[in-house]
Amino acid sequence: IAEFGVVFLMFTIGLEFSLDHLKKMKKEVFFTGSLQIIITTMFVFLIAKFVIGLETQTAMIIGTALALSSTAIVLKTFNETKEINKPYGRRVLGILIMQDIAVIPILLMISFFSMTGEGALLLTIGKTILAATVLLALLYFSGKYLLEPFLRYVSQTKSDELFVASVLLLAMGSAYLAYYFGFSYSLGAFVAGMMIAETKFKHQVEADLIPFRNILLGVFFITVGMQISFQIIYDYFLVIILLLPVVMGIKFAVIYGLVRYEDNKRVAFKTALSLIQIGEFSLAILELARSKNLVDPTHSQILIVTIVISMILTPIILKNLSKAAARLIPEDVMMITTTHNVSEDTENHVVVL
Repeated sequence: IAEFGVVFLMFTIGLEFSLDHLKKMKKEVFFTGSLQIIITTMFVFLIAKFVIGLETQTAMIIGTALALSSTAIVLKTFNETKEINKPYGRRVLGILIMQDIAVIPILLMISFFSMTGEGALLLTIGKTILAATVLLALLYFSGKYLLEPFLRYVSQTKSDELFVASVLLLAMGSAYLAYYFGFSYSLGAFVAGMMIAETKFKHQVEADLIPFRNILLGVFFITVGMQISFQIIYDYFLVIILLLPVVMGIKFAVIYGLVRYEDNKRVAFKTALSLIQIGEFSLAILELARSKNLVDPTHSQILIVTIVISMILTPIILKNLSKAAARLIPEDVMMITTTHNVSEDTENHVVVL
């Protein structure tokens, strides 16, 4: 049930989005997002393998799991505060979309590690590429040619209940379709939301779905709290106290460096600070790896507790994001114009001073 909180969140974020929007954000998604995952994974992998002495496969899984951030917490907060439309909000969104896409190769990697034989490996890669092509084609064509007539037909009945039921069907159906093809629920929901964003029913769909999303996200956060084992905290207190700032520090440094390369200090600082936690998908990855005996159960529990604590700290960090930036990084007067991101192809516009 909690999983649907994240599904509906990604669906409503897809509604805010469109294909044109995604094209404009391709740099944030594919360049910054990919580099963030690769560099963070490599740092954690090297520490896990050479400092702690874990096996190569285990270190790789832990590295990829810790590279992900929490889509549910960050985007829910940014949606409510409307920070999602600010320059750092767009960068955060871009990186999080890429992280959602990256869950697919990470889950594939775990399947490879638990497999034997070269044939099985090639077969799985082939099946995944085929499944991705079929899924995207299905979602794209049904979204382009069937969605608007379907919603128009439903709205002509003048039944609110039928419209809400249809919206729930679209959100859950697209999520299940993605899951059926071996991808994450939230990726399917995000693509479906983007398709509905192209229709004129976008605002009505969003208004109907938000109450469900908020209730289910509440359930999701309860299940996050349920992952905490106080016995593990008690037994490995020093390890967790050391691990938490190290992982958060690595993520902050990597994201700050990547964003700072092409934007000002403030945007880089806010983007990095927003994404220093570890995400909900990491819990699923570690649980899967543990069930396939790729990660030691004790290590898995220590990491899960660390992840959950980082998620609990996130709302406090996000609430004080602007205060922290104002205190630590003075506004660069020469960069103010770029902070308000006017797109380069703007013309025939009015400037109000």
